[in-house]
Amino acid sequence: MNILKRNNVSVMEAQQSDAPVLLYAHGFGCSQRMWRHITPAFEGTHRQVLFDYVGSGKSDLAAFDPVRYARLEGYAQDVLDVCDALGIQSGVHFVGHSVSASIGMLAAIARPSLFDSLVLVGPSPCFINHPPDYVGGFERKDLEGLIDLMEQNYMGWASYLAPVVAGEPQKDSLSGELSDSFCSTDPLAARLFAQATFFADNRAELPRLSHPCLVLQHRNDALAPLSVGDYLQRQLQRSTLEVLDVTGHCAHMSHPHLVVDAMQRYFSQA
Repeated sequence: MNILKRNNVSVMEAQQSDAPVLLYAHGFGCSQRMWRHITPAFEGTHRQVLFDYVGSGKSDLAAFDPVRYARLEGYAQDVLDVCDALGIQSGVHFVGHSVSASIGMLAAIARPSLFDSLVLVGPSPCFINHPPDYVGGFERKDLEGLIDLMEQNYMGWASYLAPVVAGEPQKDSLSGELSDSFCSTDPLAARLFAQATFFADNRAELPRLSHPCLVLQHRNDALAPLSVGDYLQRQLQRSTLEVLDVTGHCAHMSHPHLVVDAMQRYFSQA
């Protein structure tokens, strides 16, 4: 199987062959296109790798396996497959948005020698509240209702979720792009990815991750409250938490300069 075609892999080469690798992984309902405001800052200095998970973006939908992609481990295998296809064996700085933060952690736990660090943008190891110790932001019944809406009215679901993800005040400018992205995803693939995303609980894996992590939390995020960032900082062995003054769940799209600045500071201190 041609993994590079399957995952619609694109590579932006660096000026030096031994340049560090930035591997970008998009969130649920999105694609590699969402990183277009970040990559220019690292042109030439880093080898930048972008891809679409199978079932998302411009990936090969024929390769979608509903059993494999019913769990986040299936998407983590996509990450490892892409690196293998490119011959990358070490030195990866993983940059993951939302659920891809958990996917990246699973990939790094599975193959620790491949990764140098992880940048986690709007991460959440579990979206469901587990009182009194953990506030994920949602009750299970709320997420079940979201999945039901997805099955009954896919377009309506996209129109509802997109502005929630975008947040104010950039709701109008971002929600259209997000809604279009949601609607362009195959409904079956989207539903399975949604279930894998919103019902996953990766809290137990956090102490197993030994890599340095930069946690970029949004100050006002309907999908991942501030308590999630605090929880991650406590549970991850080598984490740095930075709260971005952003409303919404997509700082890399709405406020890319804040994400770039945070990444550059973090890499310069490594």
